[in-house]
Amino acid sequence: MATTADIRNGMCIDLDGQFFFVAEFLHVKPGKGAAFVRTKLRNVKTGRIIDKTFNAGVKLEEVRIERRPYQYLYKDDMGYNFMNTETFEQISIPGEVIEGVQFLKEGDMVEVQVHAATETVLTAEMPQTVILEVTYTEPGLKGDTATNATKPATVETGAEVRVPLFINEGEKIKINTSDGSYVERVKG
Repeated sequence: MATTADIRNGMCIDLDGQFFFVAEFLHVKPGKGAAFVRTKLRNVKTGRIIDKTFNAGVKLEEVRIERRPYQYLYKDDMGYNFMNTETFEQISIPGEVIEGVQFLKEGDMVEVQVHAATETVLTAEMPQTVILEVTYTEPGLKGDTATNATKPATVETGAEVRVPLFINEGEKIKINTSDGSYVERVKG
């Protein structure tokens, strides 16, 4: 059991049978009245963020989470199949719990968060950025770098991203997996 004094970012708590990650928190001590903790909690299953205020000293049910590295193998009708790189155990994870799944390619490493007591997979996090090859885009023209205009491009995983006009087919680009935005062109 934890109390409101133990709250920290990334902590997982059990509220009414649902798991929530603490996204933000603020300890408030008003001049008059009792202290309290104002939090923003992200639901593990739905991803929705809720605001919740706890009185100081309230006991919370902390959920023990383990982070494990898994390597993506392939996708089938059961979901996305991963292998634990330490034990070589294979698991199948539904696409809804993988953040940035449209940028996942074979051999990529993800960090899987597992409920330690029940061995239930909560979420799978992609790296912050991935490098993918552009498989289709309209050809760029010389001198198209002066404006911030973008065009659609399809990458090797089948996802579509907006890229600057100077990016051509066959080039490798770095993509932010959280919002699907173009970061930079990768040389070599």
